[in-house]
Amino acid sequence: METVEEKIRAQLTIEGRVQGVCFRAFTRDIARRSDVRGWVKNLPNGDVEVVLEGSKKDVGVVIANCYKGPPGSLVTNISIKWERYTGQAPPFSITY
Repeated sequence: METVEEKIRAQLTIEGRVQGVCFRAFTRDIARRSDVRGWVKNLPNGDVEVVLEGSKKDVGVVIANCYKGPPGSLVTNISIKWERYTGQAPPFSITY
């Protein structure tokens, strides 16, 4: 019998040196490779917001990579808000 992996949704607020260092493109590329849906955008206060939907394992991979960030970034904190999975997130993209 095949098991279906639990689907989850997370909203992240990423703080630190995360704008001007290709953080959004980095997150988009990892999310697409990991088959995670959602979006990433810069916030006016200098933080980055990310919404992720997918399997628990795949979302975990994206979150782990967000802690590392791309070269030149310095992540000082990530706040994670767990939400109910909707299945309606778009293919992962950068939102402006």
